[in-house]
Amino acid sequence: MKDSLFTENLKQSTGMRVFMYLVILLISSLVGVAFSMLFMLSGDMGLKIGQGVSSVMMFVVPPVVYYCITRKGHPMQELGIRKLSPPWWLILIGVALMFVSIPFTTSLTTWNESMNLGGTFAKLEDYLKMMEEAAGEVSERMLKVDSVGGLLLNLLIIALIPAVGEELTFRGVLQQALTRRMKNPHVAIFLSAAIFSFIHFQFYGFLPRMFLGILMGYMLYITNSLWTSMLMHFANNGTAVLLYYLNNKGVIEDAEHFGETDNVWIVVASVAATVCLIVLSWRKGKPIRADRKPI
Repeated sequence: MKDSLFTENLKQSTGMRVFMYLVILLISSLVGVAFSMLFMLSGDMGLKIGQGVSSVMMFVVPPVVYYCITRKGHPMQELGIRKLSPPWWLILIGVALMFVSIPFTTSLTTWNESMNLGGTFAKLEDYLKMMEEAAGEVSERMLKVDSVGGLLLNLLIIALIPAVGEELTFRGVLQQALTRRMKNPHVAIFLSAAIFSFIHFQFYGFLPRMFLGILMGYMLYITNSLWTSMLMHFANNGTAVLLYYLNNKGVIEDAEHFGETDNVWIVVASVAATVCLIVLSWRKGKPIRADRKPI
């Protein structure tokens, strides 16, 4: 049976495909905001539930709906939900990357936070700092738990849902689309990581978040499976949730600055280990090659 005219137009028109995705995203996001507002006004628990609903509707639903509409046969596989190809241990390398890179990531954070726009951009800087403080207050409210139930809920809302949703959107849809259209996959990985970081609207965390996006992007490209980047994303967010829980219980101190160091050699070792793991993964894995399929 021949494809419909609508399907044929989708195959030919990038603009139409982008327009369709944006429409799905807008509708889903509005529904998510409407439902989340019902919860967010009912205390910290409502804030968490509202945040979870909003994340699902903004990052999980649009890519899944879009691929189900535009793909035939196995839409989830084309989105990136594929079995890992041998060697299987590359997924563990991905998780290890999130930890060995901590000294460098925290150094990036410190440098990013010390940036001073000033001058012509003084008002913009004040606005960015205000947004950062507001986001920090919300995060502090959500992370302020000292019970096992609160920990598990935070792992769901702050770690698992973003790990699934943001990887579906930024690596599954965006990075794979850019990889298909560009001859250089490295550009696609860096660009999608920059957009991933920008969408969080936190200027003083832009660089470390982009760097983590690059790591997850490379491991997706190497393993050809979103399971790798999802697990990496969950490990990163989940570690933060666990550290704050232990901080609240009095087991550790100053979870916010965990991993920070002034020792330049530790940072250099972190960079070297990160690069070595990426190179090892690249050589042992089978990186996918860009094709010309529609997004």
